[in-house]
Amino acid sequence: MAAGKNFISSQYEKKGWLCLDADEQVHGAIKTATPEILKAFEKQAAAENISLQNPDGTLNRRNLGRLIFPHPELLKKQESIIYPIIIEETKKIIKENEARNIILNATVLYKTPELLKMCDKIIFVKATFFTRLKRALKRDKMPLRQILSRFWTQRNLFSKYKNAGIPIEIVNNN
Repeated sequence: MAAGKNFISSQYEKKGWLCLDADEQVHGAIKTATPEILKAFEKQAAAENISLQNPDGTLNRRNLGRLIFPHPELLKKQESIIYPIIIEETKKIIKENEARNIILNATVLYKTPELLKMCDKIIFVKATFFTRLKRALKRDKMPLRQILSRFWTQRNLFSKYKNAGIPIEIVNNN
């Protein structure tokens, strides 16, 4: 979170690469799966007094994040709903763009081994804790506790990719 992967991806886009932003794909998958997500988390949300719906009936993603990120089992449950949608969409886009260079802008690509196996290289973007914190506070307007919780869940990312058997390029983006 807030290491600069979007900036690095934008540099590849300027060179003509097709960049698939996993955050955008997650938003689309969540929109598609909203009824299933609401049903899956209604009991936990009620127990923590968290409303998962906005007044217009759409899913409140920020509140969903408040509910699931501190609880690995809830995060895994949500991933089991949305990752199959993302995997199929990504494979379709890759097939439609076989002649292009493609970058998957995804923090947790290791959680989708099917997509990870399709990669020739991993570009791991790093930034110092304080740089990331400053960026997250400015950009995401989330409470400090929520940002730190997300940082905590992403603390061992490099080791997940180091063991993937795919060449890694580390980019420091401080």
